[in-house]
Amino acid sequence: MTGSASGLESPAEDLLKVQDLLVHFPVKVPLIQRLISREKVVVHAVDGVSFSLKRGEILGLVGESGCGKTTVGRTIVRLLEPTSGRIIFEGRDISHLSQSKLRPLRRRMQIIFQDPHASLNPAMTIGRAIGHPLQIHGIVRDAEEVRQRVLDIMREVGLTPEDQLFDKYPGDLSGGQKQRAVIARAMILEPRLLVVDEGVAMLDMSVRAKVLELILNLKRRHGLTYLFITHDLATAKFLCDRIAIMYLGRVVELGPAASIYAEPKHPYTQALLQVIPIPDPDKRRKKILPRGEVPDAIHPPAGCRFHPRCQSVLPTCGWEGRDFIDLLDEHLSTSPKGVE
Repeated sequence: MTGSASGLESPAEDLLKVQDLLVHFPVKVPLIQRLISREKVVVHAVDGVSFSLKRGEILGLVGESGCGKTTVGRTIVRLLEPTSGRIIFEGRDISHLSQSKLRPLRRRMQIIFQDPHASLNPAMTIGRAIGHPLQIHGIVRDAEEVRQRVLDIMREVGLTPEDQLFDKYPGDLSGGQKQRAVIARAMILEPRLLVVDEGVAMLDMSVRAKVLELILNLKRRHGLTYLFITHDLATAKFLCDRIAIMYLGRVVELGPAASIYAEPKHPYTQALLQVIPIPDPDKRRKKILPRGEVPDAIHPPAGCRFHPRCQSVLPTCGWEGRDFIDLLDEHLSTSPKGVE
C-alpha cells in the first residue's frame, strides 16, 4: 500500500504532528550571478518531512551530520522558522505563530542541546540557571519557593548533593553533571514534549548510560514525550519506541525501533547499521557501504536522494520521488527494495 506524506495522519492522542515540513536557508551569491540568474539559491536543509509523535512516546530521529535532523528539532520548537509545512502541537498549528503567542506554549515544549558546556551561562550559578525559567515565565516569583523547586528537581535528576551544588558554577561541574543541570532546567517547567538533540553525544560511555536511564525514568514518572535526535542507531534502538531515518533533508524509513534495527528496508538504513560494532570477532556480516560523498544540499539529486550512492539503485530511482511504502506493522520505507 502506497501513501503520501499526509498518509501519516495520526489519531487524536498524538501530541505532535509534523506535515510536509520544509526549511530552506538562502545562500548569498555574488552580484554578477544574481544579475545573470533570478533564481534563488537555497540550502534544502529539510525537504518534506512528515511524522507524528504519540503522547508518552520516544521517537528517534537518526542520521548523519548534515542530514537536517537538528534543523527539524529546532524548527519544531520554533527556534527556526519553517519555510512551509505544518507543525501541530497539542492540536494547534504553531507553524507561523508570533513570538508573543508562542510564549505560553514554550514551557510545554523544551529542547536540550548537544553541548552542555555551551548551554549554561558560566557566570550564573547552577541554582540560578535552573530556576531562571520559572521567573521568565512568571510561574514563581518568591525566591524561597524558587529555591525549593530547584532543589527538588536537582534531586530528581541526580544532581546531588543538591544543597552543595546549588551555588556552584558550571566550571565546577563535570560533563555529566552539567547535562543533568540542563535537563533539570528543562524539566522545572513541567514540559510535555522534550526535544533532545544529541543529548549524550559528548559524554563518556559510563556517564552516557546513566543519563539515558535518567531520560527513561523521567518519561515513566512524568509521562513525557521525546523527540530524540542522534547519529547513533544503537542508542536509538535502546531508548526509542520508533525510529525515523533521515538522509539529506528527507525521512527515508520510519518504523518500530526493533523492526528498523532487525530488518532495515532502505539501503541507507542498512548502511548505517554497518558501522555499529559487533562485540563478537567471529561474527561476520555483509558490508553495504555507500559510494562516493553526500551530495550538495544546494543542488540535491532528483528522485531518491540516496540513489547516487546506492548499490541497489533501480532505473527509476534517479527521477521518481517515492512516497512511503507501508511494509508491515507501521514499518514504512521510501525504497522499493523494501517490498522484495
